[in-house]
Amino acid sequence: MIIKVLNIITDSNIGGAGKVLINFMKYTNRAMFDHTIIVPKGAMLSPKLRELDVCVVEMDGISEKSFAMNAIGALKREIGHIAPDIVHTHASVSARIAARGKCVVIHTRHSAYPQGKLKTSFPVKQMLGYLNNHLSDVIIAISPAVRENLTETGTDPRKIITMLNGVDAVRRLSEDEKKAGRGSLGIADDDFVCSITARLVPEKGHVYVLEAADMLRDLPVRFIIAGTGPVGDELRNTAAARGLTSCVFTGFLDDVTMINNITDLQINASYGTEASSLALLEGMSLGIPAVVSDFGGNPYHITEGENGLIVPKRDGTALANAIRRLYEEPDTLARMGASTLEIYQKHFTAEVMTANIEGVYLDVVFGGQNGKQCKKN
Repeated sequence: MIIKVLNIITDSNIGGAGKVLINFMKYTNRAMFDHTIIVPKGAMLSPKLRELDVCVVEMDGISEKSFAMNAIGALKREIGHIAPDIVHTHASVSARIAARGKCVVIHTRHSAYPQGKLKTSFPVKQMLGYLNNHLSDVIIAISPAVRENLTETGTDPRKIITMLNGVDAVRRLSEDEKKAGRGSLGIADDDFVCSITARLVPEKGHVYVLEAADMLRDLPVRFIIAGTGPVGDELRNTAAARGLTSCVFTGFLDDVTMINNITDLQINASYGTEASSLALLEGMSLGIPAVVSDFGGNPYHITEGENGLIVPKRDGTALANAIRRLYEEPDTLARMGASTLEIYQKHFTAEVMTANIEGVYLDVVFGGQNGKQCKKN
């Protein structure tokens, strides 16, 4: 039996959920699973998926909308036409409504952020919980932090499966390629390179990276800040006003292979949204340790003293001290690097993630703890 799976994603750009889908489609068992993916009209994800020989359906009216009333009818018709065994949604409430009662519905929650009192108190908590519990047969949380978000807003923990993301290993560059990459950014061969790859929004904590850079002027430490976003100009202006010549802003990069390959230490300073940093995982595939904030999914990817250091969120001084320690202790950094690669290969490869997701598919179709036989039209 071939299991028909319909994924539905509403992102017009390629974010974390889109990257997860791409990685999953690279390794899925095509002899066992027949995949179709619904995306918004003109989504950047479409050509990437078609390159992997995936059936893509583009649809109007769903772009960036978790709930779109006008899209429910169109989604119902498409689901009826495809007749999947499983509908797997990514943030789309409309898709879950459209699929309910037609087949098994799996929902992956890709985000983790502080839940305010409103969402964790009566009656909003009960309303949110009812929606998740009624519209999904299984909910995949991509980190324990996401699971906590779900349960504190009323979701039945028995419906939740915690499943960590995985990524493809980053290509290793030759020493000549690395030297050229450093040169292109004005970085000397003996500079100690810290990098942060994240959207330039307040919640990612770049302001604390600049604070750390200010405190480390006495060391040959360079900071690569890769990404774009609404606070980009503000961050650049702050760095210029403070004379932080150690900071290099790259802007948007479609491929961060070079950045990863010249990095000695990764940084993640998030304090408002971070479920599972794919940038961290990609760096881990090259054996690069990290200094991360204690927020969201970070502590479930980085173990203190094993593959990096964990510092309090919103604390530039603690971040600077951790970077200084690993700069001054190259043996510790090297030991952590070896451990980082082992941890990636055991837990965070795209193949491991794919096998885990396919295990859920098999469980819900053929029965198990969360099993529920499909009800096709």
